Amino acid sequence: MSSTHLIDRRTCLKGLGVALALPLFESMGWAEPEKKKAAKPPVRLGFMYMPHGVIMDQFWPASPDTFLTTPPPALESLRSVLGECLLMKGISGVPISPFNGAPHALELSTWLTARLPDADRRSQINISISADQIAANHIGHLTSLPSLELATMPQTHKENQEGLNEGYYSHCSYRSATQAMPAETNPRSVLNRLFGMRDAAGRPGQSVQSSQTSALDRKMLDLVLGGAKDLRRTLPQGDQHKLDEYLDSVRSVERRIAAIEYRQKEAALEKAGVSVSKRHASDSPPIEIKIPLGDKRSEYMQVMCDLNVLAFQTDTTRISTYIGSTPNGVSYPELGFSDTHHSNTHHNFEAEKVRKVAAITAFNIAQFAYMVKRMQSIREGDGTLLDNCIMMWGSGLEDGNKHQRENLPFILAGRGGGSLNTGRFVTGVRGNQGDLLSTLLGCAGVPLDRPVGIATKQLTELRATG
Repeated sequence: MSSTHLIDRRTCLKGLGVALALPLFESMGWAEPEKKKAAKPPVRLGFMYMPHGVIMDQFWPASPDTFLTTPPPALESLRSVLGECLLMKGISGVPISPFNGAPHALELSTWLTARLPDADRRSQINISISADQIAANHIGHLTSLPSLELATMPQTHKENQEGLNEGYYSHCSYRSATQAMPAETNPRSVLNRLFGMRDAAGRPGQSVQSSQTSALDRKMLDLVLGGAKDLRRTLPQGDQHKLDEYLDSVRSVERRIAAIEYRQKEAALEKAGVSVSKRHASDSPPIEIKIPLGDKRSEYMQVMCDLNVLAFQTDTTRISTYIGSTPNGVSYPELGFSDTHHSNTHHNFEAEKVRKVAAITAFNIAQFAYMVKRMQSIREGDGTLLDNCIMMWGSGLEDGNKHQRENLPFILAGRGGGSLNTGRFVTGVRGNQGDLLSTLLGCAGVPLDRPVGIATKQLTELRATG
């Protein structure tokens, strides 16, 4: 530490009804450090999901030797941070028999549980606690939010393949075998949760339901940021710079959420025939952005990724999941076509459908790359925020064309506080989804009293040595 005066790690900026946690400063400790030793930042664990698998020859690198210099098309957006990434080929999914007719009900629900639902109670949620919630049970008490669950679209898909409960289609997090964790799809509500806002009954983590919510949020944010001036005077120069960068980031996220909300309101009024802006008569009307099903899915997803970064940076939570898409007819008009992801995955090797699936995969990985790069740009301790994270992107199917699960696509980013050996493409891995999850929990310092799902071992080839 550059200063002998330590600010308590739980120091926060407070305004009327809202509190904003701070990032790690040089003059701040995560916990009581040993004498003459700097406090070590904690490891955070994040998961980001895309359904339907990938076009395999465009996802897997040609060889371990060329991984860093010649990435495959799907990974091009990660090129600048491949040294912080780890790919492994050979992780199998959970065999789905006796649910062979329910590939999409099981691709997401087994992704973090590594276990099949109870075949004797198909109409009810009964599967297993998920890996993220195992971690939350162990370290969630150390943060104001035990875990953060995000999604791009409402978790309301209704289908009953093999008689399975509809919740299996759109949930990856399970607090217990019988309780699915709902995910938040509204960026404003996520921002309110991170700020510790309370509803009329005083319950934490609820957004205020009022027509004045946005204006009130901004007034409170102004109060909080105003209080930063007093704190800034007490900080050394390096921490002053870090505080300025952090507050700029908070303001930026707030402005972008407000811009999305404004465009939604303006488009709705225009659609109703009410002129709301001074435009030339020949101008096109404003695009109607429907969150989360609108044309600018990338803008929406990046705001959610920024909120995830803020939550980790401020130690508001150390566990997150983000369901970027679900297997229920989602389309990507931003990519220049409106037919659905699922319909194209059954491509039977038709070139145009293969091209579209590859574009969708590259798009989703690009949003993951956006989040990873933001984490890499944030200094923390002796390194970066990304150094102290384990971020996993992946899918619950290998190939959407034939619903294969023998070789699931995963990308790991971040060094996990030094526990992962990154910058590699590891081939010939012999393990399953449960083995991977059990290994990542171990890297994050989460002790296990039993394997995760079908796990039988730890994947030692992923770990850093020494």
